[in-house]
Amino acid sequence: MMLVFRTVHKLYAHSLFASGMRGRWNSSGNKVIYASETVTLALLENMVRRQGVGFNSDFKIMFIEIPDDAVIESITETDLEAGWRDPNDYSQCQPLGDRWFGAGKALVLKVPSAVMPLSTNFVVNTLHPEYPGVALVEVTDLAPDPRIEAILKRYGVKTGD
Repeated sequence: MMLVFRTVHKLYAHSLFASGMRGRWNSSGNKVIYASETVTLALLENMVRRQGVGFNSDFKIMFIEIPDDAVIESITETDLEAGWRDPNDYSQCQPLGDRWFGAGKALVLKVPSAVMPLSTNFVVNTLHPEYPGVALVEVTDLAPDPRIEAILKRYGVKTGD
């Protein structure tokens, strides 16, 4: 099994919920779950989306298993043009993710992280026939080092505590 990680609000931490909201790699309505290769990357991905707000005990870390035999399609940074990391412009990435989702051939889309491009995120198609093999195996508290929160506060970022 491949283990991936997701940081979410505690209200959503105990099920593999896909809202269908648009993201970098999916248009609105495509029900996917985003996960990361490490807990650290999952935290960073969540922090940039929330811009530091709510960095507190309301968030949990989900440990998700993806079967070893799951079909995985990959997009690498070399497949993308300059500007793909723009936080306000998903026009380059969404069509690629939508094509993957619509084709329905691979359960998982492996993509570079826009936050840390040498790191990897995974987009999971919750409507894929292999999806029932994906399992939430653990949920733990998000308990980063207090020094991270101190740095955020020093720069005037509201942390929720």
